[in-house]
Amino acid sequence: QVQLVESGGGLVQPGGSLRLSCTASGFTLDSYTVGWFRQAPGKEREGVASISNDDGDSYYLDSLKGRFTISRDNAKNTVYLQMNSLKPEDTAVYYCNAGTSFVTYWGQGTQVTVSS
Repeated sequence: QVQLVESGGGLVQPGGSLRLSCTASGFTLDSYTVGWFRQAPGKEREGVASISNDDGDSYYLDSLKGRFTISRDNAKNTVYLQMNSLKPEDTAVYYCNAGTSFVTYWGQGTQVTVSS
């Protein structure tokens, strides 16, 4: 069964850190460009970061550069999103997406809440 599963979300205080994981089953993630997206209540889903499958180039939402880092561990079939210096406005459901020119998969999302 083809599946993407996110994990690592939770409640964290402002200034804290979380590392989200996106693990694939039923397919090999290293053949896909993987992206992290987030959707806050009442807002549209926005792209946060992505990492390419070929050269490993990464891209970030401009406002997040320097705080978030995307990486991949092909041996674990997993892509990570390290989030540091978290702010209340980072509160959202975070989704990962794996895609090629022909197919796209989405995970079910993981909640991140930044609050004191």
